[in-house]
Amino acid sequence: MGTNGSTMLVPLRQGLPPIDPAAVSGSASCALPARFEAVRGARKFTRATLGQWKLESRFDDVALVVSELVTNALRHALPADTVRENDPPVRLHLMHWSSRLVCAVRDPSHDGPAAREADDFSAESGRGLFLVDSFSDSWGWHPLAGTLNGKVVWALFRLTPGE
Repeated sequence: MGTNGSTMLVPLRQGLPPIDPAAVSGSASCALPARFEAVRGARKFTRATLGQWKLESRFDDVALVVSELVTNALRHALPADTVRENDPPVRLHLMHWSSRLVCAVRDPSHDGPAAREADDFSAESGRGLFLVDSFSDSWGWHPLAGTLNGKVVWALFRLTPGE
């Protein structure tokens, strides 16, 4: 994650109990190409990472949220002509503490995510953020600062002791 990881998480700390640095269990990230096949790769990366962290029981909910966040980044945050194999424009970060797990997707757009009206269930698409809200404990987004351009959309999962 590099040196920008801590600044990326500043909004996640607002309104939450402080994180004890000794409670950090791990973090992992992967670059995703600007192709919709990247969603499958993100799920595969999530499964492997949660397995390493002994959090397999959380895979279904976390994978659904990761899929939605990555799909939204690919669909809405990239210019139509984006094909940058050497510099993948979307990045998935997974961060684990003893009491929470965070999934964060970084993309080059400065525009915030826009949720569809909750009562518009007849639409074929646009329910992704509703699912993120339903399956995670909280979610949000913030613009990146410094040398990184774009934004991060994140989802937080609270973990129970023993997870």
